Amino acid sequence: MDKKITLYVLGFCFLLIASFAWIHSNQKESLTETKDITATVLATSNTQITLQDQNNIIYTFQTKDPNVDIGSNIVIQYSGILDKNKEFQDSELVSYIPSTDATDENGIPFAWIDNGIFSKYYILAYNKLKTLSLDEKIGQLFLVRYPGNNAKEIQKKYQFAGYIFYEKDFKDKTKEEVKDMINEIQQVSNIPLLTAVDEEGGNVVRVSTNPKLVDYPFKSSQELYKLGGFEMITQDTITKSKVLNELGLNLNLAPVVDVSTNEDDYIYDRSFGHNTELTSTYAKTVIEASKNTGVSYTLKHFPGYGNNTDTHEENAIDNRSLEDIVKYDLPPFEAGIDAGGEAVLVSHNTVVNIDSDNPASLSRSVHNLLRNDLDFTGIIISDDLSMGAVSSIPNVVEKAVLAGNDLLIVSDYEESIAEVKNAVNNGTISNDLINKLAFRILAWKYAKGLMYDNQK
Repeated sequence: MDKKITLYVLGFCFLLIASFAWIHSNQKESLTETKDITATVLATSNTQITLQDQNNIIYTFQTKDPNVDIGSNIVIQYSGILDKNKEFQDSELVSYIPSTDATDENGIPFAWIDNGIFSKYYILAYNKLKTLSLDEKIGQLFLVRYPGNNAKEIQKKYQFAGYIFYEKDFKDKTKEEVKDMINEIQQVSNIPLLTAVDEEGGNVVRVSTNPKLVDYPFKSSQELYKLGGFEMITQDTITKSKVLNELGLNLNLAPVVDVSTNEDDYIYDRSFGHNTELTSTYAKTVIEASKNTGVSYTLKHFPGYGNNTDTHEENAIDNRSLEDIVKYDLPPFEAGIDAGGEAVLVSHNTVVNIDSDNPASLSRSVHNLLRNDLDFTGIIISDDLSMGAVSSIPNVVEKAVLAGNDLLIVSDYEESIAEVKNAVNNGTISNDLINKLAFRILAWKYAKGLMYDNQK
């Protein structure tokens, strides 16, 4: 009996040693094996090259004097293992060559093509893109605070992707007056507009503060859940969407899916007020209920607000561990994305354990987390770049573009447009990147059903 046990032990040890040897051999092979990626060059310096692959993941490699143009599509060869949640890679860049097969049969660059949520509209979007001027393409990067006076002339000139409306824009107006306000700018838009509001319910309501438009202000998610659970959340989303759609509004910058259970948190009153599991169900419920209503909803504020201060006034430093963020804050965003969420809004919090140098809205690492770990292929929207947390940062609009945002919320549109144009002229932002971002917004508009009306 003892002899059998000894043989079993020896056999087990042999298998264990063999397994370790096999794993070590495979690890060594994976570290030395050369692999390829097709990507677009975002930026270069004397010592680095920054690329964006087909899944919109951004990588920076160390390399000496990269002899490539910003905006060009290239095939890179690297050895080692890529860390998709890091911008700066430890892997060695072996070589890079121009992509010989740069486009598919429709002329769309391979570096733009993914299996994304809007991918079946890519051909339509690309054909439309080819008809636009550079100024029109740049305009599609911006969701602008509605200017009120001279809105029609401003839209004629800049052709923005869309406008965000606030409480003052609806004050005392009838339904017909609101429709006229929106139709006025739609009629002079070469490309149908995104028309957005923050109609969260509770403390943040825009349309429903006006009793001429809605009998009572929409309730907060916490109130709704207390009154009737997720069934009430579903009904409220459908009702709210119907109101917005009838007025000509097609994008709601809600729901707030930040996890907060502490009444002292800044975000608590705007949050669902429950734990991660229930907040995840809330996110899924709202996104599913919003489908086929004519209004898209936006999951915010990625990667989760936590207990941070108000970024409207100042920078907020989030010192939570990455493990806690992944465990407690990301699941509601993931649930909303899996339910078909089309847009995610990124906060201005500086999340130290993801990127200690940049606010989330300007962080490539934060955007990589959203694209890679959560497999998000929709539209990333920056929080308003006029907010106190980021407004004093030099070249904030340029940095927001290069960080991985698709759509930028701005108030000072003239300065923002000028900054992008200057970056294009000096080569910091490539024409190709402008094309790619405009292409993505157009694909979204086709998916929303906007692009079949009023095209010019």
